[in-house]
Amino acid sequence: MNMFSNMASDDVLRVELEHLKREHRDLDAAIHALQHSAMSDQLRLQRLKRQKLALKDRIARLEDRLFPDIIA
Repeated sequence: MNMFSNMASDDVLRVELEHLKREHRDLDAAIHALQHSAMSDQLRLQRLKRQKLALKDRIARLEDRLFPDIIA
């Protein structure tokens, strides 16, 4: 029973990880577009960059849970 619940938990983490990676890519595209627009809003740009960094941290934590470092 524990093995199956662990597998289900890993699957949920993988789905969440893919969602966060997609959101990170979308933010990257929005930042890129805003930087190259004629009317770039610096405050909005900073907020998007902060949000992107927070997503990167969440992605790293999830990857650590899914793929722990194994010292040989």
